[in-house]
Amino acid sequence: MDIGLVLQTDPPASAVIETMVRAEDLGFSHGWTFDSHVLWQEPFVIYSRILDATSRLRVGPMVTNPGTRDVTVLASLFATLDDMYGPRTVCGIGRGDSAVRVQGRPPTTLARLEAAVHVIRELTAGREADVDGTPVRIPWVRAGVSPPIWVAGYGPRALELTGRCADGFILQLADPYLVEWTVKSVRAAAHAAGRDPDAITVCVAAPAYVGDDLAHARDQCRWFGGMVGNHVADLVARYGESSGAVPAELTGYISGRAGYDYSHHGRAGNRSTDFVPDDVVDRFCLLGPPSAHLERLAELQSLGVDQFAVYAMHDARDATIEAYGRLRP
Repeated sequence: MDIGLVLQTDPPASAVIETMVRAEDLGFSHGWTFDSHVLWQEPFVIYSRILDATSRLRVGPMVTNPGTRDVTVLASLFATLDDMYGPRTVCGIGRGDSAVRVQGRPPTTLARLEAAVHVIRELTAGREADVDGTPVRIPWVRAGVSPPIWVAGYGPRALELTGRCADGFILQLADPYLVEWTVKSVRAAAHAAGRDPDAITVCVAAPAYVGDDLAHARDQCRWFGGMVGNHVADLVARYGESSGAVPAELTGYISGRAGYDYSHHGRAGNRSTDFVPDDVVDRFCLLGPPSAHLERLAELQSLGVDQFAVYAMHDARDATIEAYGRLRP
């Protein structure tokens, strides 16, 4: 199983770059960042510096979206980075959360997301794509292979889209039951579309906190349940709480949710995530001593997970990164 690292692009950018260099030295395969240009610094500028300072690490957003970034701009960004540094980028993409909601805008539609996947793939391969009725081609892109496009999602329609058109699937939680349910859904959709289900890369991303003080670890990672809850609230609004379309293991915990403060997005101590119970933190995240992490990683791998990406937004970031450098799942 590959291990990735997810960071926020807090200033100074030099610290983000140094941490990613350290991650590569420790054996991490991927370096990811949030893509929320109002809350944090512009990630694609920083990707260039990370790629320049490393030799093997693959980089990309977890995740970008076609609402705040024009798809032709995204295609040009990925094509430029791969032209400069070789094929070392991954396009993680979804409907959008903090990047759009902090501006008072809703996430984009699944139809627009699927169209974006197609346009980015075609343009980065040097082919022509239809962009809102206009044929577009990037003339300087040499014909070749597009960067992998991994779609993030939770609900039935997003999972079906992923299986139909994506190279990879990003699930932002590490609950084995929900991992099994979503992976089966993605692979069933791939099979129905005539694709090889096993060719879709599966990436699970969640906070990991290595240590014996579980109460403290839970408090440091509780924010994650609140972040996931933003997407779950959308699912409940679409499907209802008892439709059976989405497992109660995903939707049930947000009953006490009363809004969300994006000024503390992805931060330990976000008071608008206090509604998240301990058992959800335990299910969604990886907490405890190294042996507990290895046990969960082995379970995830048995469910078809190819990469676990560590969200390192807590007070033991460096220690956890070092610990994961020593783990060999």
